[in-house]
This record gives sequence, C-alpha cells and structure tokens, in this order.
Amino acid sequence: MLELRYNPLTDEWIIVSAETQKRPVQPSQQSCPICVGGIELPEDYDLVSFENRFPALKKEPPKIAEEDDFFQKARSFGVCEVVVYTKDHDTALPGMPIRQIEKLIEMWIDRTVELSKHDFVKYIFIFENRGKEVGASLPHPHGQIYAFPFLPKRILAKIEAMKNWYKEKNHCLICEIVEKELQKQQRIVYETDSFLVLVPFYARFPFEVHVYPKRHVTALFEFSAKERTEFAQVLKVITSKYDKLFDQEFPYMMMFFQKPFNIPADDELFHFHVEFNPPKRDKDKIKWMASVETGTWTFINPVVPEQAAKMLREIEVEGFDA
Repeated sequence: MLELRYNPLTDEWIIVSAETQKRPVQPSQQSCPICVGGIELPEDYDLVSFENRFPALKKEPPKIAEEDDFFQKARSFGVCEVVVYTKDHDTALPGMPIRQIEKLIEMWIDRTVELSKHDFVKYIFIFENRGKEVGASLPHPHGQIYAFPFLPKRILAKIEAMKNWYKEKNHCLICEIVEKELQKQQRIVYETDSFLVLVPFYARFPFEVHVYPKRHVTALFEFSAKERTEFAQVLKVITSKYDKLFDQEFPYMMMFFQKPFNIPADDELFHFHVEFNPPKRDKDKIKWMASVETGTWTFINPVVPEQAAKMLREIEVEGFDA
C-alpha cells in the first residue's frame, strides 16, 4: 500500500508506505546493496544518486480508491532518492576529503534543480540519518532526498515564523540570529567567512548544531563557488567534532531546510539552513523522543546549550586533505 492520508486533527498529511518495511537493515559490507558490485550499484562509481527501491513517494504512484467524504486520501506523488557519498563503505563525512564533499554538494544542487522541475513537487528535503540510533538501515555513507507533494507541518511552521518576523521587524529572522550570535559569541562552534555554526539558544537536542549562511540565500543552488567550498569544510568540521566528542562514531540526523517549490509563496523570505539533531546526551546515554516530545512537540533539553557549544568548540580538528 502506498498513499497519503489526511489528519484533520493536526491539518497534515501522513504517508502510508508498506514498501519501506522491505528495506535491508544493517547488512555487512559483503552484502551491502550500495557497495560497488551490490544489487543497487553493480558497476564502479565515485558518488551517485538513484531512486529508492523502497520509496514512500513515487512519480507514478498507484491509484487509490476513495474511502468516503470524511476520510481523505490522496495519491503519493513525489520522489525518494538515495544519495551515496562515496564507494568507500568504511568512511563517512568526517573521513571524506574536502573535494569529495564538494562533489557531493554539487550533486545535492543538481538533484534539487532537477526534482524541482516536477510540478507536483512542493518541497525538497535533503537529509542523512547516521547510525542505528536514528534508524539508519545501511552503514555505508549515504543520505536521502524526499521530494514532497505538500509542505510538511514543521516546514510550514518555519515558513510562517519567518514571514511573521519579517512582517513585524522588516528583517530576515535568520539574518538577525546570525547578527546577534556574532555579538554574543557564547554559542558559536565554528565560523568561516560565509557560515556560522552554533548550538542554538533554543536547542531541542543536547548537542544540536545549526549551520547558517551569513549571506541571505533561499536554497542550496544559490551558493557561490566560495560558499560551496566553505560549506564542504563546515560539514567535515562539525561531523569530525561530533566523532571526537565521545571518541565514537556519533549518530545524528542532518537536515537541509530550503524554500518551497512550485507554489505561490514569499520565497525570498526563507533563509537556507542546516540542522544537526543528534540523539546522544552523553557517551552511553540517548536523548529519547518520548511522550512529551512526540505528543506535544515540546522538547526537554538536559544539556545547557552554552555548555554544549563550549564542549564542541574546544574540540580541535586537524587539517583537511583536499
């Protein structure tokens, strides 16, 4: 079964996808489907993207039978892609050369542009789940792209917040956050000419990190050549700091937020940004999304953001290979 179902209690669409139950879970390198020679990628490659074999959304989804006037359904138009970062099964963003991450950024940009050409695509969500703690089914370094046929609820909340802030202040919300954080200097983890990396004042997860471009850009493809190189550096630095924090492969959810597509909207008000949401609150302790977080969307953070920023800031990262 593959369909969308409408929840009138929260005014949002739920994706029902039985296909995702069939995906392989934590296979060995010998049986990894995205290693060279695996079922998905039998030929040699450097990095690659392809449509997910077990998608939640499809370009040509099955037709559905209407339930009735009350219980609303819709076809699951969309695209789900897998993005394989490298053919090296035993590496990840912290261990990848900067040039490989730059090529990955170019791929993300290319896929964003191409997917946005489908008129049914309203939002393009680039993300990575790293580690079994956040449900990653494959250890091989990879991420995913979901091209949604609607605006997910949290995306709508961000868009509305940015619009309301601009209406009241006549100023971009994230541009102002960047300005204030640069003045405070309390929560900054890393900084380049073009990017500010910080633990936000309002962090929900103990070691949550946000990446904000200093220049107002609405989508990934607006980055200049210099910004793309610096963005690669930023991704390598923060993931390397994570791995050194507790001397272990650090699990996280990495999520890119950009403007919507193919709908009338104040696109220029949206400020592209990245969130890292890691579930760890200590070396051997998980910050679970339990009833309060899941049921009310209200998070309880057991680590003071300023302390988390200090811990990450003080971790030294060695020079990078090109």
